[in-house]
Amino acid sequence: MSNDDYKVKIGSLIQEARIGRGLTQTELAKELNTSQSAVNRIEKGGQNISLEMIARISDVLNSNIVTLNQSGKINFRINGGKKLSGSIEVKTSKNAAVGLLCAALLNKGKTTLRRVARIEEVNRIIEVLQSIGVKTRWINDTNDLEITPPKRLELDKMDENAAKRTRTVIMFLGPLLHQYDDFKLPFAGGCNLGTRTVEPHMSGLAPFGLHVVAKSDYYHATVSKQSVKRTILLTERGDTVTENVIMAAALYDGVTMIRNASPNYMVQDVCFYLQKLGVKIEGIGTTILTIHGKKTINQDVEYFPSEDPIEAMSLIAAGVVTDSEITISRAPIEFIELELAILEEMGLKYELGKEYIARNKATRLVDVHLKHSKLVAPKDKLHSMPFPGVNMDNLPFLGLVATVAKGRTLVHDWSYENRAIYFTELSKLNAQIELVDPHRVYITGPTKWKPADVVAPPALRPSVVILLAMLATPGTSVLRDVYSINRGYEDFANRLNTLGADIETLQDF
Repeated sequence: MSNDDYKVKIGSLIQEARIGRGLTQTELAKELNTSQSAVNRIEKGGQNISLEMIARISDVLNSNIVTLNQSGKINFRINGGKKLSGSIEVKTSKNAAVGLLCAALLNKGKTTLRRVARIEEVNRIIEVLQSIGVKTRWINDTNDLEITPPKRLELDKMDENAAKRTRTVIMFLGPLLHQYDDFKLPFAGGCNLGTRTVEPHMSGLAPFGLHVVAKSDYYHATVSKQSVKRTILLTERGDTVTENVIMAAALYDGVTMIRNASPNYMVQDVCFYLQKLGVKIEGIGTTILTIHGKKTINQDVEYFPSEDPIEAMSLIAAGVVTDSEITISRAPIEFIELELAILEEMGLKYELGKEYIARNKATRLVDVHLKHSKLVAPKDKLHSMPFPGVNMDNLPFLGLVATVAKGRTLVHDWSYENRAIYFTELSKLNAQIELVDPHRVYITGPTKWKPADVVAPPALRPSVVILLAMLATPGTSVLRDVYSINRGYEDFANRLNTLGADIETLQDF
Protein backbone atom coordinates (compact mmCIF):
# COMPACT_ATOMS: atom_id res chain seq x y z
CA MET A 1 0.00 0.00 0.00
CA SER A 2 1.39 3.42 -0.95
CA ASN A 3 1.78 6.32 1.46
CA ASP A 4 -1.16 8.09 -0.25
CA ASP A 5 -3.34 4.98 0.20
CA TYR A 6 -2.48 4.95 3.91
CA LYS A 7 -3.44 8.63 4.23
CA VAL A 8 -6.82 7.96 2.57
CA LYS A 9 -7.46 4.92 4.79
CA ILE A 10 -6.55 6.80 7.99
CA GLY A 11 -8.66 9.77 6.85
CA SER A 12 -11.67 7.48 6.37
CA LEU A 13 -11.19 5.98 9.85
CA ILE A 14 -11.04 9.46 11.36
CA GLN A 15 -14.17 10.53 9.49
CA GLU A 16 -16.08 7.42 10.64
CA ALA A 17 -15.01 7.95 14.26
CA ARG A 18 -15.94 11.66 14.12
CA ILE A 19 -19.40 10.93 12.71
CA GLY A 20 -19.84 8.18 15.28
CA ARG A 21 -19.19 10.72 18.02
CA GLY A 22 -21.72 13.11 16.46
CA LEU A 23 -19.14 15.85 15.82
CA THR A 24 -18.90 18.17 12.84
CA GLN A 25 -15.54 18.89 11.21
CA THR A 26 -15.65 22.35 12.78
CA GLU A 27 -16.23 20.91 16.27
CA LEU A 28 -13.36 18.44 15.87
CA ALA A 29 -11.11 21.22 14.57
CA LYS A 30 -11.87 23.32 17.66
CA GLU A 31 -10.90 20.43 19.97
CA LEU A 32 -7.63 20.01 18.07
CA ASN A 33 -6.83 23.74 17.93
CA THR A 34 -6.76 23.59 14.14
CA SER A 35 -9.02 24.65 11.25
CA GLN A 36 -12.03 22.95 9.66
CA SER A 37 -10.24 22.95 6.30
CA ALA A 38 -7.29 21.06 7.84
CA VAL A 39 -9.66 18.41 9.22
CA ASN A 40 -11.34 18.19 5.82
CA ARG A 41 -7.98 17.57 4.10
CA ILE A 42 -7.02 14.94 6.69
CA GLU A 43 -10.28 13.06 6.19
CA LYS A 44 -9.83 13.11 2.41
CA GLY A 45 -6.27 11.79 2.72
CA GLY A 46 -4.85 15.00 1.32
CA GLN A 47 -2.55 15.93 4.19
CA ASN A 48 0.44 14.31 5.87
CA ILE A 49 -0.46 13.49 9.44
CA SER A 50 2.00 12.79 12.23
CA LEU A 51 1.60 10.03 14.79
CA GLU A 52 1.32 12.74 17.44
CA MET A 53 -1.69 14.24 15.63
CA ILE A 54 -3.26 10.79 15.23
CA ALA A 55 -2.86 10.28 18.97
CA ARG A 56 -4.52 13.63 19.71
CA ILE A 57 -7.42 12.83 17.39
CA SER A 58 -7.77 9.42 19.03
CA ASP A 59 -8.00 11.09 22.44
CA VAL A 60 -10.65 13.58 21.28
CA LEU A 61 -12.75 10.93 19.51
CA ASN A 62 -12.13 8.30 22.20
CA SER A 63 -11.19 5.89 19.42
CA ASN A 64 -7.92 4.13 18.65
CA ILE A 65 -7.37 5.29 15.07
CA VAL A 66 -3.99 3.55 15.07
CA THR A 67 -2.86 1.21 17.83
CA LEU A 68 0.61 1.93 19.16
CA ASN A 69 2.49 -0.52 21.34
CA GLN A 70 2.92 0.12 25.05
CA SER A 71 5.89 2.48 24.72
CA GLY A 72 4.31 4.48 21.89
CA LYS A 73 7.75 5.71 20.82
CA ILE A 74 8.27 7.07 17.32
CA ASN A 75 11.21 6.02 15.17
CA PHE A 76 12.68 7.04 11.83
CA ARG A 77 13.86 4.53 9.24
CA ILE A 78 16.29 6.28 6.91
CA ASN A 79 17.22 4.91 3.50
CA GLY A 80 20.35 6.99 3.07
CA GLY A 81 23.05 7.75 0.57
CA LYS A 82 20.76 9.81 -1.65
CA LYS A 83 21.54 13.22 -3.13
CA LEU A 84 19.14 15.97 -2.13
CA SER A 85 17.85 18.60 -4.54
CA GLY A 86 15.43 21.50 -4.70
CA SER A 87 14.60 24.32 -2.30
CA ILE A 88 13.37 24.38 1.30
CA GLU A 89 12.12 27.30 3.38
CA VAL A 90 13.35 27.92 6.93
CA LYS A 91 10.56 27.83 9.52
CA THR A 92 10.18 30.44 12.25
CA SER A 93 12.28 30.14 15.37
CA LYS A 94 11.43 27.70 18.14
CA ASN A 95 13.41 29.71 20.68
CA ALA A 96 11.74 32.95 19.59
CA ALA A 97 8.31 31.31 19.88
CA VAL A 98 8.75 30.12 23.46
CA GLY A 99 10.14 33.51 24.55
CA LEU A 100 7.21 35.30 22.91
CA LEU A 101 4.70 32.96 24.55
CA CYS A 102 6.14 33.96 27.92
CA ALA A 103 6.25 37.64 26.98
CA ALA A 104 2.56 37.49 26.04
CA LEU A 105 1.87 37.15 29.79
CA LEU A 106 2.87 40.82 30.12
CA ASN A 107 0.00 41.88 27.88
CA LYS A 108 -3.60 42.00 29.12
CA GLY A 109 -4.72 42.39 25.51
CA LYS A 110 -4.81 39.75 22.78
CA THR A 111 -1.54 38.72 21.17
CA THR A 112 -1.59 37.05 17.75
CA LEU A 113 1.66 35.36 16.80
CA ARG A 114 1.92 34.60 13.08
CA ARG A 115 3.46 31.43 11.60
CA VAL A 116 4.44 29.93 14.94
CA ALA A 117 6.65 26.84 14.97
CA ARG A 118 4.16 24.06 15.75
CA ILE A 119 6.43 21.76 17.72
CA GLU A 120 6.40 19.82 20.98
CA GLU A 121 8.23 22.53 22.94
CA VAL A 122 5.60 25.09 21.92
CA ASN A 123 2.82 22.60 22.70
CA ARG A 124 4.17 22.10 26.23
CA ILE A 125 4.19 25.85 26.91
CA ILE A 126 0.68 26.19 25.49
CA GLU A 127 -0.48 23.39 27.82
CA VAL A 128 1.04 25.26 30.77
CA LEU A 129 -0.56 28.54 29.70
CA GLN A 130 -3.97 26.94 29.21
CA SER A 131 -3.80 25.28 32.63
CA ILE A 132 -3.39 28.69 34.34
CA GLY A 133 -6.29 30.27 32.48
CA VAL A 134 -4.72 31.69 29.31
CA LYS A 135 -6.90 31.21 26.23
CA THR A 136 -4.96 30.02 23.20
CA ARG A 137 -6.18 28.86 19.81
CA TRP A 138 -4.70 28.10 16.43
CA ILE A 139 -6.75 30.21 14.04
CA ASN A 140 -5.77 28.93 10.58
CA ASP A 141 -3.61 26.58 8.53
CA THR A 142 -0.59 28.88 8.57
CA ASN A 143 0.02 28.30 12.29
CA ASP A 144 -1.23 31.66 13.56
CA LEU A 145 -1.73 31.49 17.32
CA GLU A 146 -4.03 33.71 19.38
CA ILE A 147 -3.18 34.28 23.07
CA THR A 148 -5.52 36.00 25.52
CA PRO A 149 -4.55 36.09 29.23
CA PRO A 150 -7.31 36.26 31.87
CA LYS A 151 -7.63 39.12 34.35
CA ARG A 152 -5.89 36.93 36.89
CA LEU A 153 -3.87 33.79 36.29
CA GLU A 154 -4.69 30.60 38.21
CA LEU A 155 -1.10 29.72 39.02
CA ASP A 156 -2.08 27.07 41.57
CA LYS A 157 -3.62 25.03 38.70
CA MET A 158 -0.46 24.90 36.61
CA ASP A 159 0.06 21.66 34.65
CA GLU A 160 3.21 20.46 36.41
CA ASN A 161 3.86 17.54 34.06
CA ALA A 162 3.96 19.85 31.03
CA ALA A 163 5.99 22.46 32.93
CA LYS A 164 8.61 19.92 33.98
CA ARG A 165 9.16 18.84 30.37
CA THR A 166 10.45 22.24 29.29
CA ARG A 167 13.12 24.67 30.45
CA THR A 168 11.01 27.60 29.32
CA VAL A 169 8.91 27.77 32.48
CA ILE A 170 11.80 29.56 34.20
CA MET A 171 10.98 32.52 31.92
CA PHE A 172 7.65 32.98 33.69
CA LEU A 173 9.53 34.69 36.53
CA GLY A 174 10.11 37.97 34.67
CA PRO A 175 6.52 38.47 33.46
CA LEU A 176 4.93 37.39 36.75
CA LEU A 177 6.98 39.20 39.37
CA HIS A 178 5.18 42.54 38.91
CA GLN A 179 1.76 40.90 38.85
CA TYR A 180 1.95 38.48 41.81
CA ASP A 181 3.64 38.82 45.20
CA ASP A 182 3.82 35.09 45.97
CA PHE A 183 3.79 32.17 43.51
CA LYS A 184 5.34 28.78 42.75
CA LEU A 185 6.87 27.33 39.58
CA PRO A 186 7.87 23.68 38.97
CA PHE A 187 11.51 22.93 38.33
CA ALA A 188 12.51 23.46 34.69
CA GLY A 189 13.21 20.41 32.53
CA GLY A 190 13.88 20.05 28.80
CA CYS A 191 16.97 18.53 27.22
CA ASN A 192 19.25 16.25 29.20
CA LEU A 193 22.46 18.24 28.87
CA GLY A 194 23.70 18.27 32.44
CA THR A 195 22.96 20.77 35.18
CA ARG A 196 22.49 24.37 34.08
CA THR A 197 22.25 26.78 36.95
CA VAL A 198 19.30 29.13 37.36
CA GLU A 199 21.33 31.43 39.59
CA PRO A 200 21.95 34.03 36.83
CA HIS A 201 18.15 34.37 36.49
CA MET A 202 17.79 34.99 40.20
CA SER A 203 20.56 37.58 40.43
CA GLY A 204 19.29 39.37 37.31
CA LEU A 205 15.74 39.61 38.69
CA ALA A 206 16.66 40.38 42.31
CA PRO A 207 16.88 44.19 41.68
CA PHE A 208 13.12 44.11 40.98
CA GLY A 209 12.48 42.59 44.43
CA LEU A 210 12.27 38.92 43.45
CA HIS A 211 13.37 36.33 46.01
CA VAL A 212 13.30 32.64 45.09
CA VAL A 213 13.72 29.62 47.38
CA ALA A 214 14.25 26.20 45.78
CA LYS A 215 12.08 23.56 47.44
CA SER A 216 12.12 19.80 46.74
CA ASP A 217 10.38 20.03 43.35
CA TYR A 218 9.44 23.68 42.80
CA TYR A 219 10.62 27.27 43.10
CA HIS A 220 8.83 29.45 45.66
CA ALA A 221 8.95 33.07 44.51
CA THR A 222 8.14 36.08 46.68
CA VAL A 223 8.31 39.70 45.58
CA SER A 224 8.86 42.86 47.59
CA LYS A 225 8.34 45.84 45.29
CA GLN A 226 11.37 48.11 45.10
CA SER A 227 13.04 50.62 42.81
CA VAL A 228 15.78 49.50 40.46
CA LYS A 229 18.57 51.73 41.71
CA ARG A 230 21.48 50.49 39.62
CA THR A 231 22.41 49.06 36.25
CA ILE A 232 21.71 45.33 36.10
CA LEU A 233 24.91 43.51 35.14
CA LEU A 234 24.18 39.97 34.01
CA THR A 235 26.77 37.54 35.37
CA GLU A 236 26.10 35.27 32.39
CA ARG A 237 25.30 36.50 28.89
CA GLY A 238 22.56 33.92 28.52
CA ASP A 239 19.63 34.18 26.11
CA THR A 240 16.85 33.15 28.51
CA VAL A 241 18.40 35.14 31.35
CA THR A 242 18.41 38.26 29.19
CA GLU A 243 14.81 37.67 28.07
CA ASN A 244 13.69 37.18 31.67
CA VAL A 245 15.21 40.48 32.80
CA ILE A 246 13.90 42.33 29.73
CA MET A 247 10.38 41.09 30.49
CA ALA A 248 10.68 42.19 34.10
CA ALA A 249 11.91 45.61 32.95
CA ALA A 250 8.99 45.94 30.50
CA LEU A 251 6.44 46.10 33.35
CA TYR A 252 8.68 48.14 35.65
CA ASP A 253 7.41 51.71 35.90
CA GLY A 254 10.80 53.28 35.26
CA VAL A 255 14.02 52.95 33.29
CA THR A 256 16.22 49.84 33.47
CA MET A 257 19.69 49.48 31.99
CA ILE A 258 21.01 45.96 31.37
CA ARG A 259 24.68 45.29 30.68
CA ASN A 260 26.23 42.09 29.29
CA ALA A 261 22.87 41.33 27.68
CA SER A 262 22.64 38.68 24.98
CA PRO A 263 21.95 40.27 21.57
CA ASN A 264 20.95 36.89 20.10
CA TYR A 265 18.04 36.31 17.70
CA MET A 266 15.38 35.20 20.22
CA VAL A 267 16.21 38.15 22.49
CA GLN A 268 15.77 40.54 19.58
CA ASP A 269 12.38 38.98 18.79
CA VAL A 270 11.15 39.59 22.35
CA CYS A 271 12.38 43.19 22.11
CA PHE A 272 10.65 43.78 18.78
CA TYR A 273 7.41 42.36 20.20
CA LEU A 274 7.62 44.57 23.30
CA GLN A 275 8.21 47.61 21.11
CA LYS A 276 4.91 46.89 19.38
CA LEU A 277 3.33 46.96 22.86
CA GLY A 278 4.70 50.46 23.44
CA VAL A 279 7.79 49.57 25.49
CA LYS A 280 10.71 51.77 24.43
CA ILE A 281 13.95 49.78 24.10
CA GLU A 282 17.33 51.22 23.12
CA GLY A 283 20.31 49.11 22.05
CA ILE A 284 18.57 46.10 20.44
CA GLY A 285 21.26 43.87 18.93
CA THR A 286 23.93 45.09 21.39
CA THR A 287 25.02 44.00 24.87
CA ILE A 288 23.69 47.19 26.51
CA LEU A 289 19.91 47.63 26.65
CA THR A 290 17.96 50.57 28.07
CA ILE A 291 14.30 49.76 28.67
CA HIS A 292 11.61 52.30 29.46
CA GLY A 293 8.91 50.16 31.07
CA LYS A 294 5.17 50.63 31.35
CA LYS A 295 3.08 50.20 34.49
CA THR A 296 0.41 48.33 32.54
CA ILE A 297 0.26 46.82 29.06
CA ASN A 298 -3.14 46.20 27.52
CA GLN A 299 -3.07 46.18 23.74
CA ASP A 300 -4.22 43.90 20.91
CA VAL A 301 -1.15 43.20 18.83
CA GLU A 302 0.15 40.86 16.12
CA TYR A 303 3.75 39.80 15.66
CA PHE A 304 5.68 37.61 13.22
CA PRO A 305 8.48 35.59 14.90
CA SER A 306 11.68 35.60 12.85
CA GLU A 307 13.14 32.63 11.00
CA ASP A 308 15.21 30.05 12.89
CA PRO A 309 18.98 30.28 12.31
CA ILE A 310 19.52 26.87 13.94
CA GLU A 311 17.11 25.20 11.54
CA ALA A 312 18.82 27.08 8.71
CA MET A 313 22.16 25.65 9.84
CA SER A 314 20.62 22.17 10.19
CA LEU A 315 19.46 22.32 6.57
CA ILE A 316 22.84 23.64 5.41
CA ALA A 317 24.51 20.72 7.22
CA ALA A 318 22.07 18.29 5.55
CA GLY A 319 23.15 19.60 2.16
CA VAL A 320 26.86 19.60 2.98
CA VAL A 321 27.02 16.12 4.53
CA THR A 322 25.18 14.60 1.54
CA ASP A 323 27.19 16.78 -0.92
CA SER A 324 23.96 18.06 -2.42
CA GLU A 325 23.11 21.22 -4.33
CA ILE A 326 20.08 22.63 -2.53
CA THR A 327 18.71 26.09 -1.73
CA ILE A 328 17.81 27.09 1.82
CA SER A 329 15.49 30.08 1.57
CA ARG A 330 14.61 32.68 4.23
CA ALA A 331 17.83 32.13 6.19
CA PRO A 332 18.50 34.87 8.82
CA ILE A 333 21.98 35.81 7.65
CA GLU A 334 23.00 37.90 10.67
CA PHE A 335 22.90 34.78 12.83
CA ILE A 336 24.65 32.28 10.52
CA GLU A 337 27.20 34.41 8.65
CA LEU A 338 30.10 33.44 10.93
CA GLU A 339 29.26 29.74 10.58
CA LEU A 340 29.15 30.15 6.79
CA ALA A 341 32.51 31.92 6.86
CA ILE A 342 34.05 28.99 8.77
CA LEU A 343 32.55 26.52 6.31
CA GLU A 344 33.89 28.60 3.44
CA GLU A 345 37.39 28.35 4.92
CA MET A 346 36.85 24.57 5.03
CA GLY A 347 36.12 24.62 1.29
CA LEU A 348 32.36 24.99 1.09
CA LYS A 349 31.13 26.60 -2.11
CA TYR A 350 27.84 28.48 -1.95
CA GLU A 351 26.04 31.55 -3.26
CA LEU A 352 23.96 34.06 -1.29
CA GLY A 353 20.95 35.72 -2.84
CA LYS A 354 20.03 39.35 -2.36
CA GLU A 355 19.03 40.32 1.20
CA TYR A 356 15.38 40.97 2.05
CA ILE A 357 13.48 41.75 5.24
CA ALA A 358 11.56 39.21 7.33
CA ARG A 359 7.89 39.58 8.13
CA ASN A 360 8.81 41.13 11.49
CA LYS A 361 10.17 44.11 9.49
CA ALA A 362 13.58 43.80 11.15
CA THR A 363 15.47 40.53 10.58
CA ARG A 364 17.61 40.29 7.41
CA LEU A 365 17.05 37.18 5.29
CA VAL A 366 18.87 35.57 2.35
CA ASP A 367 18.58 32.46 0.21
CA VAL A 368 21.62 30.17 0.47
CA HIS A 369 22.44 27.99 -2.55
CA LEU A 370 24.90 25.16 -1.78
CA LYS A 371 27.24 23.77 -4.43
CA HIS A 372 29.28 20.56 -4.67
CA SER A 373 32.36 20.98 -2.48
CA LYS A 374 35.49 19.19 -1.26
CA LEU A 375 35.99 20.05 2.40
CA VAL A 376 39.12 20.03 4.56
CA ALA A 377 39.43 20.25 8.33
CA PRO A 378 39.56 23.81 9.73
CA LYS A 379 42.93 25.21 10.77
CA ASP A 380 41.59 26.13 14.21
CA LYS A 381 39.33 24.27 16.63
CA LEU A 382 35.56 24.60 16.30
CA HIS A 383 33.96 26.23 19.33
CA SER A 384 31.02 28.47 20.17
CA MET A 385 30.81 31.86 21.85
CA PRO A 386 27.93 34.13 22.84
CA PHE A 387 26.49 35.98 19.85
CA PRO A 388 27.98 37.32 17.60
CA GLY A 389 30.20 34.23 17.93
CA VAL A 390 29.29 30.79 16.60
CA ASN A 391 25.94 29.87 18.15
CA MET A 392 26.28 27.07 20.71
CA ASP A 393 23.30 25.31 19.09
CA ASN A 394 25.03 25.43 15.69
CA LEU A 395 28.28 23.90 16.93
CA PRO A 396 26.97 20.29 16.65
CA PHE A 397 26.24 20.89 12.96
CA LEU A 398 29.75 22.23 12.34
CA GLY A 399 31.00 19.07 14.06
CA LEU A 400 28.85 16.99 11.72
CA VAL A 401 30.36 18.77 8.71
CA ALA A 402 33.82 17.91 10.07
CA THR A 403 32.99 14.20 9.58
CA VAL A 404 33.04 14.71 5.79
CA ALA A 405 36.07 17.04 5.77
CA LYS A 406 39.56 15.67 5.07
CA GLY A 407 41.74 15.88 8.16
CA ARG A 408 41.41 16.05 11.94
CA THR A 409 39.15 18.59 13.66
CA LEU A 410 38.97 19.48 17.34
CA VAL A 411 35.46 20.39 18.52
CA HIS A 412 35.28 22.12 21.92
CA ASP A 413 31.71 22.30 23.30
CA TRP A 414 32.51 24.16 26.51
CA SER A 415 29.01 25.46 27.27
CA TYR A 416 27.25 22.13 27.92
CA GLU A 417 28.55 19.60 30.39
CA ASN A 418 28.06 16.41 28.40
CA ARG A 419 26.99 17.32 24.86
CA ALA A 420 30.35 16.60 23.23
CA ILE A 421 29.99 13.00 24.40
CA TYR A 422 27.05 12.60 22.04
CA PHE A 423 29.41 12.97 19.07
CA THR A 424 30.66 9.47 19.94
CA GLU A 425 27.26 8.15 18.82
CA LEU A 426 28.40 8.93 15.26
CA SER A 427 31.04 6.20 15.64
CA LYS A 428 28.15 3.71 15.34
CA LEU A 429 27.85 4.99 11.76
CA ASN A 430 31.63 4.48 11.31
CA ALA A 431 32.70 8.08 11.99
CA GLN A 432 36.18 8.43 13.51
CA ILE A 433 35.55 10.12 16.87
CA GLU A 434 38.08 10.47 19.72
CA LEU A 435 36.66 11.68 23.03
CA VAL A 436 39.21 13.84 24.84
CA ASP A 437 36.98 14.79 27.78
CA PRO A 438 33.25 15.60 28.30
CA HIS A 439 33.74 18.86 26.38
CA ARG A 440 36.14 17.99 23.55
CA VAL A 441 36.31 15.50 20.69
CA TYR A 442 38.60 14.97 17.71
CA ILE A 443 36.80 14.13 14.46
CA THR A 444 38.78 12.65 11.55
CA GLY A 445 37.30 12.62 8.07
CA PRO A 446 36.20 11.98 5.47
CA THR A 447 33.92 9.27 6.86
CA LYS A 448 32.99 6.07 5.05
CA TRP A 449 29.51 5.81 6.50
CA LYS A 450 27.95 2.48 7.47
CA PRO A 451 24.27 2.05 8.43
CA ALA A 452 23.30 1.42 12.04
CA ASP A 453 20.42 1.20 14.50
CA VAL A 454 20.75 4.01 17.06
CA VAL A 455 18.62 5.27 19.94
CA ALA A 456 18.32 9.06 19.67
CA PRO A 457 20.14 10.93 22.44
CA PRO A 458 17.84 12.70 24.95
CA ALA A 459 18.94 16.06 23.52
CA LEU A 460 17.69 17.97 20.51
CA ARG A 461 20.72 18.97 18.40
CA PRO A 462 22.72 15.72 18.88
CA SER A 463 19.65 13.74 17.75
CA VAL A 464 19.33 15.84 14.58
CA VAL A 465 23.06 15.41 13.89
CA ILE A 466 22.64 11.63 13.89
CA LEU A 467 19.57 11.86 11.65
CA LEU A 468 21.48 14.00 9.12
CA ALA A 469 24.48 11.64 9.23
CA MET A 470 22.09 8.77 8.42
CA LEU A 471 20.94 10.73 5.34
CA ALA A 472 24.53 10.52 4.10
CA THR A 473 24.87 6.82 4.96
CA PRO A 474 24.21 4.37 2.10
CA GLY A 475 21.77 1.66 3.16
CA THR A 476 19.04 1.56 5.80
CA SER A 477 19.54 3.01 9.28
CA VAL A 478 17.06 3.37 12.15
CA LEU A 479 16.90 6.25 14.64
CA ARG A 480 14.72 5.31 17.59
CA ASP A 481 12.66 7.46 19.97
CA VAL A 482 12.82 10.78 18.13
CA TYR A 483 10.69 12.79 20.58
CA SER A 484 13.59 15.20 21.16
CA ILE A 485 13.63 16.07 17.43
CA ASN A 486 9.88 16.71 17.37
CA ARG A 487 10.42 18.95 20.40
CA GLY A 488 12.38 21.43 18.32
CA TYR A 489 11.60 20.88 14.62
CA GLU A 490 8.27 20.97 12.84
CA ASP A 491 7.55 17.98 10.55
CA PHE A 492 11.30 17.72 9.93
CA ALA A 493 11.39 14.25 8.33
CA ASN A 494 8.62 15.01 5.83
CA ARG A 495 10.23 18.32 4.91
CA LEU A 496 13.58 16.62 4.26
CA ASN A 497 11.70 14.12 2.12
CA THR A 498 10.58 16.97 -0.14
CA LEU A 499 14.29 17.39 -1.00
CA GLY A 500 14.62 13.73 -1.97
CA ALA A 501 15.45 12.17 1.41
CA ASP A 502 13.80 8.82 2.20
CA ILE A 503 12.72 8.90 5.86
CA GLU A 504 9.87 6.72 7.07
CA THR A 505 8.09 7.48 10.35
CA LEU A 506 7.32 4.28 12.25
CA GLN A 507 5.81 3.18 15.52
CA ASP A 508 8.08 1.21 17.82
CA PHE A 509 8.83 -2.23 16.46
